[in-house]
Amino acid sequence: MKRLARALCLWELGRQAASWRLVTGQKCVWPGGRCWASVPKAFGTRTNFLQSRPCITRTGRIMRPDDANVAGNVHGGTILKMIEEAGAITSPRHCNSQNGERCVAALARVERTDFLSPMCIGEVAHVSAEITYTSKHSVEVQVNVMSENILTGTKKLTNKATLWYVPLSLKNVDKVLEVPPVVYSRQEQEEEGRKRYEAQKLERMETKWRNGDIVQPVQNPEPNTVSYSQSSLIHLVGPSDCTLHGFVHGGVTMKLMDEVAGIVAARHCKTNIVTASVDAINFHDKIRKGCVITISGRMTFTSNKSMEIEVLVDADPVVDNSQKRYRAASAFFTYVSLSQEGKSLPVPQLVPETEDEKKRFEEGKGRYLQMKAKRQGHTEPQP
Repeated sequence: MKRLARALCLWELGRQAASWRLVTGQKCVWPGGRCWASVPKAFGTRTNFLQSRPCITRTGRIMRPDDANVAGNVHGGTILKMIEEAGAITSPRHCNSQNGERCVAALARVERTDFLSPMCIGEVAHVSAEITYTSKHSVEVQVNVMSENILTGTKKLTNKATLWYVPLSLKNVDKVLEVPPVVYSRQEQEEEGRKRYEAQKLERMETKWRNGDIVQPVQNPEPNTVSYSQSSLIHLVGPSDCTLHGFVHGGVTMKLMDEVAGIVAARHCKTNIVTASVDAINFHDKIRKGCVITISGRMTFTSNKSMEIEVLVDADPVVDNSQKRYRAASAFFTYVSLSQEGKSLPVPQLVPETEDEKKRFEEGKGRYLQMKAKRQGHTEPQP
C-alpha cells in the first residue's frame, strides 16, 4: 500500500507540477538531473510554482507533405514556427504565474539558430521549451527540437534556439510589465544569463539603427546579381495569423521570412535548397491585425557552398491613417544548395554591382568568417 501511495503521489506530482507549489518533503530530481523542488507530503495552494522550478513546455507533431519542399525536406520556416509556438506557451505561463496585472508575451528577438540536421516528411518533431533567465522586463526561453523516425525509432537533435519575450499588459499593450523572477540552481546560471541579456540588448539597438533601407525592384537584371534573385511577398494579416489580442504570432512572421529567403536562394542557384541557419531575428515593432506586410529578401553574400540572404519585414497599417509604414522585423538567413542525393553543391558567386551591395557583401563576409572561426574554436577569424 505504501508503494502504491508513493506511485500515485509521484503521478499526481507530474500531472500538476505546472501549477502547484510543493511542500518540503523528499527531494525530487527532474529530467536533466537538476533538483528544483521536493516531493510533497501534501499539496499546497495554487501559487507560483515557477519560483521553484522554471516552466517547461513540450509539444510535437508529425511532419506532413505541406510542411516540406518538393524534395521532402521540411521548411525551416515550419520549424521556426513550431519553436515560437512552444516559446509563446512557456513565457506567458511564467509571466502570469503571480497575482497581478495579466499580460501577453511578445516575441522581441530570436538568437542565431542553426539547423543541425534536416527533417523529412513522416518524421515526428518533438519541441521542448524552458525558461533559462529572466530580467526585470524580459524572459529568455531556450528551445530544443528533436526529430524521430517512427519506423526505426531513431532520434536526433535538429535545432537549438534561444528566444526573448517581453510581457505586455492586456489593458495597455504599450505598457511593459515586470517579470516574476526564477530561482536558479547555481549562481553561475544567473550570471551567464545576465551576460546573454546584455549582449542581445546591445545587438538589438545596433540593428535597429541600420534598418532604414528598402529593397527596390530593378528592370532586366543580370544573372547572379542581387537584383536578379531579390524577391518580395505581400501578405494581408488576417485573424488566423494573430493572437487573441490581435497581434501577429512571431512564428507566422518567421515562416513568411523563411519562404521569401528560400525563393531568393532558389532563384540564385536553381537547385534544391535548405535553411542552414538563421542569424538573430529582431522584432522591432508589433504587427496588428489588418496590416499589409511586405517581406523582402535580397542576397548579401555567397561563400563556396552557402548563401546569406537579408530579409526585411515592413508593415503598412492601411486601416489606420495616423500611422505610417514601419520596419517590423529583420534577419539574415543562410541557405545551402543540395544535389538530388542530398550532398552540398557549389553556389554561383554573387556579383555585387552598386556600392551599397559591395558594402553589404563585405559585411556578410565578415559574419561568415566570424562564425567559421567560432565553429573552429577561435574567438576571432584568422587572416
